[in-house]
Amino acid sequence: MPRVKSPRAAQGGNAGAAPASPRSPRAALAAPAAPRMPDRPGRWKLLLRRRRNLMRPAAGLAVLAMLGIGLLGTVHGLGQGLNFTERLGDLTGRLGLRVRNIEVVGRQKTPEALLRAALGVSPGDPILTFSLRGARQRIETINWVQSATVERRLPDTIVVQLTERRPFAVWQEHGKFVLIDRQGQVVTDSDVAAFADQLPLVVGEGAPEAAATLIDALATQPDLQSRVVAAVRVGQRRWNLRMRNGMDVLLPEGAEVPALARLAELQTSQSLLDRPLQVVDMRLPDRLVLRPYPEKAADGKADPAHPAATPPRKT
Repeated sequence: MPRVKSPRAAQGGNAGAAPASPRSPRAALAAPAAPRMPDRPGRWKLLLRRRRNLMRPAAGLAVLAMLGIGLLGTVHGLGQGLNFTERLGDLTGRLGLRVRNIEVVGRQKTPEALLRAALGVSPGDPILTFSLRGARQRIETINWVQSATVERRLPDTIVVQLTERRPFAVWQEHGKFVLIDRQGQVVTDSDVAAFADQLPLVVGEGAPEAAATLIDALATQPDLQSRVVAAVRVGQRRWNLRMRNGMDVLLPEGAEVPALARLAELQTSQSLLDRPLQVVDMRLPDRLVLRPYPEKAADGKADPAHPAATPPRKT
């Protein structure tokens, strides 16, 4: 029977043989390396992960609400408008989507009661059942409001952003005084007296729409501006300036800016506005017409044919 040699005996009996190959079965069965521990997430990753976790409930409620809208629309049909809205409000309210906070940005003069009524939503109401567009349109009908935006921030906040009109002048028409903005829109007819000493006075039909050009031109001539009591619109075409001393300055149609520059020059060189004149007529491009006050009658009263001008008074 042939004799079987063990691997060790065979190695010892062959001292000159080459060493064993490193790819031996024993090397192939070596123990695996220890598993590497994952790195700890950074601070920003943890913050983002927590923010996502906080947003998931609100997002889930919104998705459920949208599904509820689709379900109610399928079952009941869009023809049952009021019933559909009531059911939607009840559903979203049960899901916790109710108004808890109403934030208003930019309100200074807009009456709070008018704004609240125009918004049409109160804390506790379902947040998804009122119209953002309808609320914005109602708010923009308030005279103090130039423009508005209304946003719904789930799960519980309504944000109203207002751009208010800025009073630009006081307008007198038929004995009534109102505030107007730069575009000539009426802002309010209440509490006008609080602005009377701060804003210029314009008088007559068509004055609000044309006031900005004249007031801007006067602002470039501070000395003239300080002498003007009121600007009176004549025939919706041109302006008369009533000065503090009772003088009327008749400006040409469509040429207010050069006429005011000329008037300022005449005041500087000749003190024209300090003279006892009733009218300074600047309507003709090639001449200046000056009308003095009428001579007094024997009794000391002014000639009734030429009554003295008086500045408009607020009632």
